[in-house]
Amino acid sequence: MQFKLPKNNERYQWTLHSIEKMKFYGLSEQKVLGIIKRPKRKEEGIVKNTVAVMQPVSLKLDAKGKASWKTETWAMYQTRRAGNPKSKNQISNKFQNIQKLLYPDRIKIISAWRYPGVSPEHNPIPAEILWEIAEQGLE
Repeated sequence: MQFKLPKNNERYQWTLHSIEKMKFYGLSEQKVLGIIKRPKRKEEGIVKNTVAVMQPVSLKLDAKGKASWKTETWAMYQTRRAGNPKSKNQISNKFQNIQKLLYPDRIKIISAWRYPGVSPEHNPIPAEILWEIAEQGLE
């Protein structure tokens, strides 16, 4: 199967890193967008102002009705306002709904990956990792 490159448009922007990870893990553009639109879990990303979302792979229900899975697919993205940033200050409050229609939020997809197993919820980031991120200027 040949990998189809996702295309940037007015709603989504794909980073080179996310495209490389999609190739590596065999994820399609539709799969990543589906994770972003309908996540099972949503958490704060490890990079400042990012969101990480997850969908389980092969979700199964046991006899008690409890969901279980063995693999997760994750995506990390950042939401940015599209359009002219100067226009925000010039438009009054009653026209904000029109502005949202004209300039919807643009989603920058930073990464996508598969996690083997069930990841712990709200796992705090170790101080060492936060320090390394800050030192590299990725905040």
